[in-house]
Amino acid sequence: MDWTVGTYVVYLLITLPLTIWVASTLSRNGQVFLEDVFHGNDALAHAVNRLLVVGFYLLNVGFVMLFLRVSEPVYDLRGLFETLSLKVGVVMLVLGVVHFVNVYVFNAIRRRTRLEQNPVAPVAPQGFVGPAQPAYPQ
Repeated sequence: MDWTVGTYVVYLLITLPLTIWVASTLSRNGQVFLEDVFHGNDALAHAVNRLLVVGFYLLNVGFVMLFLRVSEPVYDLRGLFETLSLKVGVVMLVLGVVHFVNVYVFNAIRRRTRLEQNPVAPVAPQGFVGPAQPAYPQ
């Protein structure tokens, strides 16, 4: 008996809800972070959050679908678990990498905007310095 189609079904039953759960968790918890990045502009933060969720779904569901195929038929329950552990593990690693890239990019944006908001002189002013005087009077 060939378990390949069953492997496909179980893989999709695990990875698609996992992707949906991660996207909703990132969206819900990332809203506050985005509001800080965009200085309390809630409408812009919400719009960017929705766009990120759409991009997250496109990227990760596309990866899940492309990674669906198995190279060899699955003949037994052991093969099903081995194939699923490999495939689900790779999907989870990809989800994690995408998450950390998002956090890194938005943290860089946040850091840059904070530096632009609070410009600090490289050296504190020491007072007025007049025009240069010649070294030797003429």
